[in-house]
Amino acid sequence: MENITNQEELWEMKPKRDLEDHHYLVKIITKTPGEISMLKRPVLSHLQPTASVDEFDCPSDLQHKQELFPNWHLPIKISIIVASLTFLYTLLREIIHPLVTSHQQYFYKIPILVINKVLPMVSITLLALVYLPGVIAAVVQLRNGTKYKMFPPWLARWMSARKQFGLLSFFFAVLHAIYSLSYPMRRSYRYKLLNWAYQQVQQNKEDAWIEHDVWRMEIYVSLGIVGLAILAILAVTSIPSVSDTLTWREFHYVQSKLGIVSLLLSTIHALIFAWNKWVDIKQFVWYTPPTFMIAIFLPIVVLACKTILFLPCLRKKILKIRRGWEDVTKINKAEISSQL
Repeated sequence: MENITNQEELWEMKPKRDLEDHHYLVKIITKTPGEISMLKRPVLSHLQPTASVDEFDCPSDLQHKQELFPNWHLPIKISIIVASLTFLYTLLREIIHPLVTSHQQYFYKIPILVINKVLPMVSITLLALVYLPGVIAAVVQLRNGTKYKMFPPWLARWMSARKQFGLLSFFFAVLHAIYSLSYPMRRSYRYKLLNWAYQQVQQNKEDAWIEHDVWRMEIYVSLGIVGLAILAILAVTSIPSVSDTLTWREFHYVQSKLGIVSLLLSTIHALIFAWNKWVDIKQFVWYTPPTFMIAIFLPIVVLACKTILFLPCLRKKILKIRRGWEDVTKINKAEISSQL
């Protein structure tokens, strides 16, 4: 190894993983027939024993030049915007409206109930944003008639951030599940449960069982659990140490097919949660639709577009283009228009 005095050059040579991971294993085969072959890593004797690990650290003058989580900037900004708008919208409906109309204070709902309406909205929106650029990319390729023409910069940046969008979606989904499980532990819920029991006694009701409401709860909770489990699989397979063990076909199958299934289950989860609230006029506070109606708009658009692109007439052409086929007529028209 040559002596390197420049600290910046030394930083450029820093391996991304352990030094031993970049060396081949030495196979020691014994000559005895009954013994088993063994694998042994080479001893890194060429490294100077006096070399300090600090020599491979980033120099102080370069630390300020490096961006902090550059691939996460766009997803985090979108998450903050969606979360803030949803929080203000829910605050208006759940807190401000009863305070103005009936002078009732429900500020205690903010830490759990209001936040738990923000979390699923952000989660399902981010999950839809993972698969929306794929739809746009397919339309662009159909329009251009080739896969060799570069995507617009905004679309390329969006597609490169899909992993981060998916991980943030999983994060908000996990928070939504935890917040939902905390409902029975709330003191306000216990007081309401006592009030409901007292009202049932006052009304001489022996059984408060509501069949359709029971089915609604059972179905949408089950779908939510399955959707969260699939999201967990997607999150795990996006880890480099796991994705490196998969073939391209396996990775593509998990991320594309299971991802769409997760988006579909999440959308059905929200629809069944709504149940008959779609026609309940009380849900439209100050003529504003409930949060779940807004939350499922983008996922339904993405699923509808995916369904259209999956039609045989479009699917075959998209697959041909992605395998290298080019539509000569569209390419010639594009060249003529560019010359003009």
